[in-house]
Amino acid sequence: MHSIPVQSEALSVEQGAARSTSGDSMLEIADLEVAFETRMGHVKVVSDFSLSVARGECVGIVGESGAGKTQALLAVMGLLPRGARVSGSARLQGEELLGRGAGALDEFRGARIAMIFQDPLTALTPHMRVGDQIAEVLVRHRRLSWSAGRERALELLRAVHIADAERRLRQYPHELSGGMRQRVMIAMALACEPDVLIADEPTTALDVTVQAQILALLAELKRTRGMSLVLVTHDLGVIAGLADRVAVMYAGRLVEQGTARAVLKAPRHPYTRALLDSMPRLDVPSSEPLRAIRGQPPDPRALPAGCAFHPRCDLAADLCRSARPRLRPTGDGMVACHRPLGAAAGEEGPTS
Repeated sequence: MHSIPVQSEALSVEQGAARSTSGDSMLEIADLEVAFETRMGHVKVVSDFSLSVARGECVGIVGESGAGKTQALLAVMGLLPRGARVSGSARLQGEELLGRGAGALDEFRGARIAMIFQDPLTALTPHMRVGDQIAEVLVRHRRLSWSAGRERALELLRAVHIADAERRLRQYPHELSGGMRQRVMIAMALACEPDVLIADEPTTALDVTVQAQILALLAELKRTRGMSLVLVTHDLGVIAGLADRVAVMYAGRLVEQGTARAVLKAPRHPYTRALLDSMPRLDVPSSEPLRAIRGQPPDPRALPAGCAFHPRCDLAADLCRSARPRLRPTGDGMVACHRPLGAAAGEEGPTS
């Protein structure tokens, strides 16, 4: 993965979340919990999730598939299915999002907070021209006429660097490449100039060259528009290239937070370290096998006692198997671990 240079700011840490020193918070999520009622009973997929995103900041949320990253943000957007049970708080510039009906949320979604999805082919309407899909957002939220909406859609396609935008405007999603469809999704999300953009695995299905182009585009848009960006990914290379801060999730909980530079250079949680060690590196011979994380993430219906990572952790002790660690300040970040990496001998974290 190619790195895209961005500047990282020094960040202070408060109990409960790592926050920007600017104090200009755009999105504030606190104590978010998401659960589903299933045939096997009440299943919690996100627990005690707290995150703050400042104006113009990119916060990356990283973790394996099933960690709860997408579910947490779908809850913020009010896009979970009816069976979901959501509690906690999610405030956009001080205005609560959770608990609002679909009609009330429409005042925010698209206009002030927008989301682009992992698979643009399924997210786009297959029988509708892409220009009309972008224009529809403007007709609905900005009360533009359809002709004005299509003109603005053309401008947006050019803004996201789609070549021959006039022709692409009249095409259907299946006529575009994967990278082009993702650019259309970004153009649609930017139509109403939202304050916060959530990007859910925006480069997963793309080849490396197109991935780099999409990430460069997101970095450019963040810089030129002063937009806040929440980037969901399982790829720490993406985090290194774009994020100012990073939050690491495992089994529905945050296990580490901090500046991207600090977390990637000296992770405190063994899971974060394991994620880094499992990445291919150019300075390691190709003949050397990758250091895969042993075992599998736990089933949310049957989480282990104590720290959910302990069955896969080489540092696990008896305390890890019996008591769940609480997220606590450490250095310029936060970690939920009884035996954090780099800790003084005998140091143990508080339990929840």
